[in-house]
Amino acid sequence: MQLQQLSYFLAVAQTRHFTRAAEVTGVAQPSLSKQIRALETELGAPLFGRARGNITLTAAGEALLPLANRILADVDTARLEVQELAGLRRGRVRLGATPSLCSGLLADTLRVFHDTYPGITLVVQEDGSRDLVRNLTRGELDLALVILPLADDTPLVTTPILRENLVVAARVDDDSLRPRLRITDLRDRPLVMFRPGYDLREATITACRDAGFEPRFAVEGGEMDAVLRFVEVGLGVAVVPSMVLAGRPGLRGIPLSTDDRGTHGLHRTVALAHRKDVAPTHAATAFQATLESLLAEAAGTLPPGAESLLATDR
Repeated sequence: MQLQQLSYFLAVAQTRHFTRAAEVTGVAQPSLSKQIRALETELGAPLFGRARGNITLTAAGEALLPLANRILADVDTARLEVQELAGLRRGRVRLGATPSLCSGLLADTLRVFHDTYPGITLVVQEDGSRDLVRNLTRGELDLALVILPLADDTPLVTTPILRENLVVAARVDDDSLRPRLRITDLRDRPLVMFRPGYDLREATITACRDAGFEPRFAVEGGEMDAVLRFVEVGLGVAVVPSMVLAGRPGLRGIPLSTDDRGTHGLHRTVALAHRKDVAPTHAATAFQATLESLLAEAAGTLPPGAESLLATDR
């Protein structure tokens, strides 16, 4: 099995067309087809169904797809790792983060890291925590800021770095809400809900169900900016990290608890994660050090509702 064959296989799997795959990979179509057939012969199973010109993945192709993605991603990482031995003058960091972290903590860290290592290319993927975990596991990211806890079988190493309170985002002129809320106060409130893949969606739904009711959605399926805008125009309220309300003068954050006395608030823990089976590149390790240093230094100056989990150790 050759890396080139896996590259051709991925191109066909993505385009579902041999001619277009050949154009993408810069090879003649007969050569690409020949290499695919050689790969199928080596593996002892067809990878594509070719009925009536429709290209589909067989069961063997479906099984090979995530493995081929990971193999080629690891080869690319190895190539960059060798280049980085020149003293971090070249390289790349592929970083994933949730939208609520991209606009604050991550932006400041990226600026400091870029000033220190201007030759390192930074690639940021903004997504929900569950999607980031999946992409990190597949080798499509080097590091990701994810929300704990993760599933027990997730093959990642995690370092908790930040604790954030969750609050109810509401319009500043909505006087129907009390200064402090219990989760049961949301029973009859229309909620603006994130799309599947966001930890905030699961956290909100789980908290409501644990309190004995099913949440009612006014609208669902949005990203962070869309959810906050929907709240601003009065579609409903949303459960969000307190930090995302900075710079939103039309919104206020109302403390939210799970008990009648208000002593147990909702919160989430943010961790920096990487794969267990692949050591982080030099560039990724340098980025992690930059992030942890800035977060430790920021202890006590973070926005209300946020707490560094690194301050006591630095």
